[in-house]
Amino acid sequence: MGFEQYHEPPAELSAETRTFARMCANLTEEAEAIGWYQQRISLETDPAARAIMEDSLGEEFKHFCMELEYLFRAKPQWGLTARGTLFQEGDIVVNGRAAEEAAGPDGGPPAGTVPPGDGAPGEGPPPPPGSGSLGIGSLKGSAS
Repeated sequence: MGFEQYHEPPAELSAETRTFARMCANLTEEAEAIGWYQQRISLETDPAARAIMEDSLGEEFKHFCMELEYLFRAKPQWGLTARGTLFQEGDIVVNGRAAEEAAGPDGGPPAGTVPPGDGAPGEGPPPPPGSGSLGIGSLKGSAS
């Protein structure tokens, strides 16, 4: 059994770290498979073979997304950064930088800021960069 995904002695790593490494390896393998299917589909002329490959590609997308979600949940900083970067309008690099800053160095927001929720999976994205919102919701109707 190979342990190429480890850069430190596996016996010295926690079970959590080994699982995380395995999921990162799975994610990489799914991404490779997606690339391979895309190349094959682009050249395939037989409609039945192409349809089967396209169906298989859909499975790879699903697996990639499931593994990515697992990793986001395992590493809250990664999840927070992703929520501020993925599926957002505007410049990808600008969104990524803003999301990275909002996630903070240890998975929480920078000191003195209010996070866009508690970081629970599926909670939704933070407000778009440059929107002026702190992501804390409306104060209208609250007790003074």
